[in-house]
Amino acid sequence: MYQYLLFDLDGTLTDPGLGITNSVMYALRKFGVDVPERSQLYPFIGPPLKDSFRSCYGFSDEKCELAVMYYREYFKKKGMFENEVYDGIHDLLTRLKASGRSLIVATSKPEVFAVDILRHFDLYKYFDFVSGATLNDVRNKKADIIRYALESCGIAKSSAVMIGDRKHDMIGAKENGLDSIGVLYGYGTYDELKTAGATMLAAEPADIWNEISVQQP
Repeated sequence: MYQYLLFDLDGTLTDPGLGITNSVMYALRKFGVDVPERSQLYPFIGPPLKDSFRSCYGFSDEKCELAVMYYREYFKKKGMFENEVYDGIHDLLTRLKASGRSLIVATSKPEVFAVDILRHFDLYKYFDFVSGATLNDVRNKKADIIRYALESCGIAKSSAVMIGDRKHDMIGAKENGLDSIGVLYGYGTYDELKTAGATMLAAEPADIWNEISVQQP
């Protein structure tokens, strides 16, 4: 049933918690904001950065632009590599590729950074296409990123599924008419994913294979 598998990056393929929160802390300190608990910054993992600076700290559009610039100063030099691949991901991707499926990354992270991260962690070889955000924000909403992947690869909606850990992945999938698998080992909760309309849930990477296999005719 699913020939094309669209994967989120952060919180789905890799755990970027340390690098993203360090980058946010770096940016916030430029504004004199100190964050005592790293966990307070976990909401930044997944959504577009400007949305998070706006919703979490009430930044104006101008301050959001500046905050993202500061964030990227740290992220480009160090933050993107303060990251690790989740246990079981390499095995899952190897198995999926061997089954003849096409794998795509659909991430709200800027595409140029996503490719660097995938190459650094030896994940790039598994994927046929990488769809990410643009640095100029022309494409940064998850629904637009998913749509770009579908159109670029000529994918029929009935043959694809979106796999991610946050509500934005589930909502973006629904807006494009796709089924979705919400992963529970990332940064989204069960309630968040179910409320956002996840078609299926996976507690660990191996469960993604199980859910996909169940859907086969």
